[in-house]
Amino acid sequence: MSPGSAGAAPGADADAIVVGAGLAGLVATAELVAAGRRVLLVDQEPEASLGGQAFWSLGGLLFIDSPEQRAAGIKDSLELARADWFSTAGFDRGVDDPAGEDHWAARWAEAYLQFANGEKRSWLSGLGVSWVPVVGWAERGGQLADGPGNSVPRFHLTLGTGPGVVEPFEKLVRDAAADGRVTFRFRHRVDELSTTGGAVDGVRGGVLEPSDAPRGTPSSRTEIGKFELRAPIVIVTSGGIGADHDLIRANWPSWLGTPPARMITGVPAHVDGRMLGISEAAGARLVNRDRMWHYTEGMINHSPIWPGHGIRVLAAPSSLWFDANGRRFPNPGVPSYDTLGTLELIQRSGHDHSWFVLNKRIIDKEFVLSGSEQNPELTRKDLAAYLASRLFHDTPPPVKAFLDDGEDFVVADDLDELVAGMNRLAGADLIDAAELRAQVELRDGQVDNPFTKDLQIMGVRNSLAYVGDSLVRTTPLHKILDPAAGPLIAIRMNILTRKTLGGLQTDLSGRVLGTSGEPVPGLYAAGEVSGFGGGGVHGYRALEGTFLGGCLFSGRQAGRAAAAESA
Repeated sequence: MSPGSAGAAPGADADAIVVGAGLAGLVATAELVAAGRRVLLVDQEPEASLGGQAFWSLGGLLFIDSPEQRAAGIKDSLELARADWFSTAGFDRGVDDPAGEDHWAARWAEAYLQFANGEKRSWLSGLGVSWVPVVGWAERGGQLADGPGNSVPRFHLTLGTGPGVVEPFEKLVRDAAADGRVTFRFRHRVDELSTTGGAVDGVRGGVLEPSDAPRGTPSSRTEIGKFELRAPIVIVTSGGIGADHDLIRANWPSWLGTPPARMITGVPAHVDGRMLGISEAAGARLVNRDRMWHYTEGMINHSPIWPGHGIRVLAAPSSLWFDANGRRFPNPGVPSYDTLGTLELIQRSGHDHSWFVLNKRIIDKEFVLSGSEQNPELTRKDLAAYLASRLFHDTPPPVKAFLDDGEDFVVADDLDELVAGMNRLAGADLIDAAELRAQVELRDGQVDNPFTKDLQIMGVRNSLAYVGDSLVRTTPLHKILDPAAGPLIAIRMNILTRKTLGGLQTDLSGRVLGTSGEPVPGLYAAGEVSGFGGGGVHGYRALEGTFLGGCLFSGRQAGRAAAAESA
């Protein structure tokens, strides 16, 4: 019997086993121990990676009608957010059919919206979490009112970034471990869910050799033994498939055509999706396998932590976006507008990369790099230094590092030189300098008066009308080829793997459903492995700020329900 398992059911090692020590697993564990349960927290990685993928995130959270929004004059409401979510998600797989793949996903979406409009902020604030006062505007859509995207800014940056979101839950769990209510089992790789009479009652797998691999780096997979642990409840919180390119290609949506031959990786190597198939083998229903969320603005990291490490750019709308042949993308191919829509445009181009064309004035103000390590001021909770870096400095140091050392960057004083560098980087003369110049000059010609037919220029003016963007995120409208704004910059943008939007189908308690539609006894799931709830709470597209929030909400739901079941 494991240490700290006193009080567990006879023959069991704990009241519950949580598989995966990322954010959802920490939240579920915290809820269980708050209810007096004893938990085994199992993870294949070493202790250095506690917190999982969430540690590396920017820490964005979606709130509805928050104090930060109201202070900025943003008029948001549950009704507007609901319209945005459902038009963005595009649920179309049996929403009204209890056997439909989207039935529980849509119900989770409604529950999550209530949470984001209600106690989500006060709950986190009570745990010591706080936010940057400027609300970001992600996934703006740029189409009709019933199209995808956020009608208003809703992206709240956590002070402390991803580690700041993880911190209070890690503390709760470590405190519980110190008094014997939680037992960590790092380097324990689950290979099977054990069942008796159709009920899940434990896990089996291999003990991996000790590893001192730093957080995020690959750890050894050498097995030195076997283990078996028993509990009447197992909660799977193991994440998605973002590091397994072969698995991504195998599940690639048919409507997006042939999967990319080349992608870069936005998550550590341990995000391998193994528990999806393992749970399915134990009777779980896996839905919406072809829904995934990969970014189109990925750059190869000049200082990689994991294999193929890429960094996403969160850009405001000023940079011009061209396909690999130098043709400017039509709507919605504008930075910050529509990730999935732009991915579809890239796939139609016949190449796996695209190009941003901009200048130094734009990159100095508009580029935010996703990731806790790319935002040191925010991660150490130094709000004054962060705001100063956005308001008063030249190029922010993390961005300057990519300008100096990033292999996807071309910098030049004139457009012909820029295009020559773009073609050298691509390894082929795909772009004609005269054609690219004509497109940029046509765009620049639209800047000279307050009227325009250029959708992207309309978007820049819309952005500048919002005080938050005007202060820290959007450069005043100007000509790309203005020598005073130079030098010119081109950035090869790669497809960056990130999130699994489908997953294990769960009811609103986080109970995993089987192929019959009934719960699999003893089995719960939360976080990305469950599509962040219901097997796909985001549908086809995400509004952003909803991934960490999905881990928080689904982890809380599953932890509380499992605690009630094991009372």
